[in-house]
Amino acid sequence: MRRILLAATVLATAALTVPLAAHDDEPAPARGVPVAVSVTPDQLLEPYYEALRQQVVMPVAGANPALSPSTTLTRIAFGSCNHQNAPQHMWAQIAAQNPQLFLMIGDNVYGDNGWDADAGLESLRASYALQASHPEFTGFRAKVPMMATWDDHDFGLNDAGGNFPFRRWAEDLFETFWASSDAVKARPGVYDSTITGPEGKRVQVILLDTRYFRSNLKRAPWSKERPPLGGYVPEYSLDATVLGEAQWAWLEQELAKPADVRIVVSSTQIITTAHQFEGWTNFPVERNRLFEALKGREASGLVLLSGDRHAGGVYTTQYKGETLWELTSSSLNLSFGSDNDRSTAREPDPARVGKFFSEENYGLVDIDWKAKKLTLTLKNNTSGNLAEQVYNW
Repeated sequence: MRRILLAATVLATAALTVPLAAHDDEPAPARGVPVAVSVTPDQLLEPYYEALRQQVVMPVAGANPALSPSTTLTRIAFGSCNHQNAPQHMWAQIAAQNPQLFLMIGDNVYGDNGWDADAGLESLRASYALQASHPEFTGFRAKVPMMATWDDHDFGLNDAGGNFPFRRWAEDLFETFWASSDAVKARPGVYDSTITGPEGKRVQVILLDTRYFRSNLKRAPWSKERPPLGGYVPEYSLDATVLGEAQWAWLEQELAKPADVRIVVSSTQIITTAHQFEGWTNFPVERNRLFEALKGREASGLVLLSGDRHAGGVYTTQYKGETLWELTSSSLNLSFGSDNDRSTAREPDPARVGKFFSEENYGLVDIDWKAKKLTLTLKNNTSGNLAEQVYNW
């Protein structure tokens, strides 16, 4: 198995040039001269992965109740950045809030920790298996319907995008573990959407995939003094993408469907441009395209949710006369500290409302249908309120 795995890795990372027979009206290439062809690592590795599927146990998250399409949603919880090796205490806190739906929005496990560049992504598979062994998690999942998308650490590699050569196998692991819908399994990427509730109280949840198709990040020029807030700079190329054309077309179709409230989930932050870490700020043209798509949606209330940052906060911006609101929640159990004042001072941001909370947290979205009011709440690991934002749609 190890030899097969090594061979697959070499195939994926080798130059994709092979000798081919010429067309009838073209001279054949000289023997031994490589001819460039469009062969992707996904295609090269598919026979290996097909064999691997027959040999390994694919971890599963466990039983999960289906969300009835007729349910009138009034409370949705979400979170990100959950490490399989860390305590799983947050599940009890979230369950006590009685959410009707929970959204796992990225870095749901840290599968790239200990990865040795093998094409089989053994560390990712092991991380899922460990997460599935936690009774706190499986007990929560057995009671609360869940939907999921991924971020980099459960995609397979820190800050990775569409050039990650093993993304297809990472997708198989993700879709098997989270029991993805048939629609998700039928297409590349893990983006998904549902509409729940009766007419007049329909909630659409749109989970974007900001990894599978994303163009390469543009790194900041080297300097002796590294930037304190990340090492990337905006990529203004019109060819650069976050979602890929197929997902963009799908998103526009989803936004045209009738809904009363839409919850749009991105694993990375959307509104803020105050840092040089990962986020839509890396792709300004795409960020504007997203704002345009949201502006052109069929009339509805709107909530933006994001994670990734190991800190949380509330963000707002104006776009063509509409006020957009975003709640970032991160992380569930991998906090980088609890000094919220220090985190706030380190990252000044005119788009953020209030502090930047670096302690463990999760998010809630409450819907008051009678008042047409949305409440975004960020809670800590004892379910105390860190931040709250109320607005009408």
